[in-house]
Amino acid sequence: MKQILITNDDGFESKGLLALVEALKPLGHVTIVAPTLEKSACGHSLTLTKPLHFVHLEENFYKLDDGTPSDCIFLSLNKLFSKEKRPDIVISGINIGSNMGEDITYSGTASAAMEAVLQGIPAIAISQVYAEHGKSIDEYGYALAQQSIATLVKKIFEGEFPLPPRKFLNVNVPPIPASECKGFKVTRAGNRLYGHHAEVHYNPRGKEYYWIGLPALGWMETKGHITDFEAINDHYVSITPVHLDMTSYDDINTLEEWL
Repeated sequence: MKQILITNDDGFESKGLLALVEALKPLGHVTIVAPTLEKSACGHSLTLTKPLHFVHLEENFYKLDDGTPSDCIFLSLNKLFSKEKRPDIVISGINIGSNMGEDITYSGTASAAMEAVLQGIPAIAISQVYAEHGKSIDEYGYALAQQSIATLVKKIFEGEFPLPPRKFLNVNVPPIPASECKGFKVTRAGNRLYGHHAEVHYNPRGKEYYWIGLPALGWMETKGHITDFEAINDHYVSITPVHLDMTSYDDINTLEEWL
């Protein structure tokens, strides 16, 4: 039986995580290790300054107190799996909200997939795009995301993972009913338009504090291969191949000349 390791960055009680488990249980033996608390936008961070504890919730289901998604993968591969019996695939999600464009660099969801491929395990990060702060999830649920990830994992198990080592698939699902989806579209990561929204407040003693807000889902118009933003807007499930080598190869010669 295929071994599937699942995590997310929305916490062990996330509805998206539970929907992912439901979708993948028919395809293999599922182990879940998720953070105790929400760890959205934590990036590819490991906890180095305090101890971490696995909390066994039920069979093959653990929360990591108080770890990041990357911690969950790193420690799972050391504690719950052996070198002889490793996961066949790691799936991170279903994230509540998109992970497109440069948001991949912030994403705890994508970072769990990064940790997996660094450890030699094929990985997929999957996110449910929503409109108006979760309205589409309340309206449509996770049916399309469940259908999409089951299709991809089944295809991988029947053949092979389509990418070489140290690369993962970043999947984003449009906020529409499953019946309106046009299928999968292979994309490149687009370019986000970022704002600087942060609300200022004062506590009862007059001390100032801030809440960093959620920017609107805007992106730059680009030429060439269709981006993840455009695919979502056109009602496709976006699949972006992501690699961890961040070298800007196009600029090596320019930099050498500059020096």
